[in-house]
Amino acid sequence: MTLHVHGLSAERSGQIILHPTNVDFKPGERVGLVGASGSGKSTLGHELVDALRAQGASVAHVPQSPDEALDPLRSMAFHWREAERALGLAPDDARRTLLFKALQIERGDLRRRPWGWSRGMQQRFVIAMALIGTPDLLVMDEPTSALDPVVAAGTMDLLDDYLKDRQTALLLITHDLGLAARRVARLIVMDAGRIVEDAPTEAFLASPKTRVAKSLCAHRNWLELPC
Repeated sequence: MTLHVHGLSAERSGQIILHPTNVDFKPGERVGLVGASGSGKSTLGHELVDALRAQGASVAHVPQSPDEALDPLRSMAFHWREAERALGLAPDDARRTLLFKALQIERGDLRRRPWGWSRGMQQRFVIAMALIGTPDLLVMDEPTSALDPVVAAGTMDLLDDYLKDRQTALLLITHDLGLAARRVARLIVMDAGRIVEDAPTEAFLASPKTRVAKSLCAHRNWLELPC
């Protein structure tokens, strides 16, 4: 089922930070949302999550840092149980094993607290929690910015493999065009709270239309990065 949201907008302190915006996602579609800091990417992501959940869609969100999702005073086992409970799901060892193996965290000790796991493993754990309920859409907001490029690339590779042939759509929010270009089939560009381009990745890279998109594509050093 294609997900549609129309007229998303947001205002803060009397100032419009997201102008009325329409977005849609096909099942299994991989979409990148790019733009400079302050362009409205994260705002659109948050508004999108709220709107789709209000429509009854299953939407999961992965924040920029695992610190935003994990309580340092609680064990990893506690976080996993709470995530299942929040989704109304009974504990399922087979489901957990599948996700842990897919994201290569099966050797992590669930009795430990987050600081007992590496940062990369923490973020993969957060991604695994987001996938427990097989969401219609997975929204990832700068999900690898707290990781070094090699760990970031490995994490995204594992996620790509897991999502392959599944119906969960992905929205990857990032300022890193290189990361997005390697991972998605469609790119959306934001500027000043508006979507200014929305095109297939290859077409976008070959012929950006707007000043903002041309500026993003002008710096090709990102082609050398592994992620």
